[in-house]
Parts: sequence; structure tokens; C-alpha cells
Amino acid sequence: MFPAMRNFPGILYLLGALSIARGVDQSSLSRAGQYSAAHQGKAFLVVQHGAKIFENYPNGGSPGERCKIYSGTKSFWIVAAIAADEEGIAPLGERASDTLREWRSDPRKARITLRELLQFTSGLEPIFHLHSDDYPDRNAVALNASCVAQAGERFIYGPAPLQAYGEVLRRKLAERHLTPIQYLERKVLAPMQLGTQAYKPDRKGNPLLASGFRQTAEEWSRMGALVLRRGAPVVAPGRMSECFHGTDANPAFGLGFWNNREAAQPGAREFDIEEMLELPWERQDWRNACICRDAPADLVASIGSGYQRLFIVPSMDLVVVRIGTGGHFSDREFLRLLFGPGA
Repeated sequence: MFPAMRNFPGILYLLGALSIARGVDQSSLSRAGQYSAAHQGKAFLVVQHGAKIFENYPNGGSPGERCKIYSGTKSFWIVAAIAADEEGIAPLGERASDTLREWRSDPRKARITLRELLQFTSGLEPIFHLHSDDYPDRNAVALNASCVAQAGERFIYGPAPLQAYGEVLRRKLAERHLTPIQYLERKVLAPMQLGTQAYKPDRKGNPLLASGFRQTAEEWSRMGALVLRRGAPVVAPGRMSECFHGTDANPAFGLGFWNNREAAQPGAREFDIEEMLELPWERQDWRNACICRDAPADLVASIGSGYQRLFIVPSMDLVVVRIGTGGHFSDREFLRLLFGPGA
């Protein structure tokens, strides 16, 4: 009944089973929906076993409205990166400097792998203004970013590392007469039955990998379905699991997705991820970080600014989409209503 459950061993399996035993009934769904609506939510969609079990669109929202998912965009490019790794186009363990000749003379940049760029552990400064519209050449700016830490030592979240990866992908794909956008659309979006997205290209045509997409709640839920199918039909079974293992620098973040694994540990610390990301990277503390102690430990999430959320629980074959318009929202309170004691 729950085919994805086999992929999460040990304690995560047991915690997932307990969550199933508690259930996500209509009353808990209703309470979570009311909480979302009261905090400027405009879409709340829950899909289990491939069927919608709850949805509402308060505050002027509608099922057909495409909303900004902000950093939810990252997960689509991450899936493209896994596909490019599988096809031998851009192996994740390869050093970026193998392609970026201009990095070879910098001792720190020369060591950075493609995986570290995607995990935000490359040491590159974030350069948040790369999000700006009508940018001349984002990739060039990203390649000139300062390396402020040794690769692997710190989690530094921002658009520059992704743009550096985008330049590597651009150069690799040029040999196949493809652009990164063409590759994403053919390899990832088409199998997911998604069309052209809002790529926020700069004047050189480089897409912004960190943000930009606009999707309906149902469209975004297809990324959750892809996770539950272990990446099929886009990447080989099991490859998506790489996205859910954190790093020493941040155990709660893997490749494009946040995870709740530390919730299974006695010293788990839950806090507002967006508020933590607002701090300078030097002051961020990701030790023992989890999203919610009362949510299943196998829960993973795609998190966008302004409290755009895609939650996936493989042990429950469950996908939850929450779209809002800013305001204060708490993941831990929302998820406690959905999964916690009394839910």
C-alpha cells in the first residue's frame, strides 16, 4: 500500500509507520488549512496515494492561479543536474575547474566540486543581488564571486553557486548544441507534463537557477509525486535519495531539498528556516536542525521565500503544497496541526 516506505530504513520507517497510525484525518487537514489561511495562505493542497484528499484556496486564491514558488525553482534544476550526472554530461563529483579554466589559478575555487556548488558548501559568497531582474550577465558575476570559506566547511545559501553550476552546464551542453533551458525542458519538465517556465533570463540568456518559476499548487505537487516515484520517469530509481542527505555543514539540507531527519534525535532543534537564512552566513547555526519534531522524520521539503512550501512524506505516500503571500507563518505550528499529537 505504501511502496515508498521500503526506501527509508530503521528509525525513519518506524516513525513513518507511527505517523500513518495517527493518520491525517479531515479534522487535522481542516485545522492546518485554517492556520494557513489565517496567515495569508492562498492555496493548500494535499495529495495522498495520487488522489487529492483536501484543497482550499482562501484569500483570493484559485486552483488555476500560477504563483511564484521562489526557491522551489531550485529542485527542478537539481533534478536536471542529477540527469546530467547520469548521462555523463556533468558528473557531480567532478571539479568545476575542469570546465571553468578561469578557476584553476585560485587554490580554493580549483577544489570545488559540482556537488558542493549544488549543496551550497562550495565556500562561494552568496551574491543575493543576482536575483534582480534585467541582469547583464549573472554567470560572469557568479564566476568572479569571492571564495569566503574552504569547500565543504560552511553552508552559504545564495544564488551565486547555482549560477556557477549553470555556467558549467552551459559549456558542457554547448557541445551537444543544447542550452540549459532546452535540457531542462526536454529532460525534466516534459516528462512531468510541465511546459515553459518563468526563467528570469539575463541579457545573455542565462536562466536564474535559484528562483523564478510560477506554478499552480497542482503543478508544484508533481515534484512531490516525482519524489514519491523515486525520480521516475526522469532519473534512475533511487537517485533522488541523494537530495535528502544533509552535509556536515548543514544536516538539514542536501541537494535542493530540506529534510527532517534530525527530528528522530533527542537533541533536535526546530526553528524558522527562513529567519535563519536572513542572518549573515557566519551567524547561521544548523546543528541538529529539523523542520518539526512532531512531523515524520522522513519528511522532506522544497522551501520558497514568503512561506511557499512543498512537503513530501514518502512513508505516507503524501504530498502537501502550501502557497502564501508573505506574512508570518510557522512550519512547526502548521506541521503540528497536520501530524502532531491530537491531530
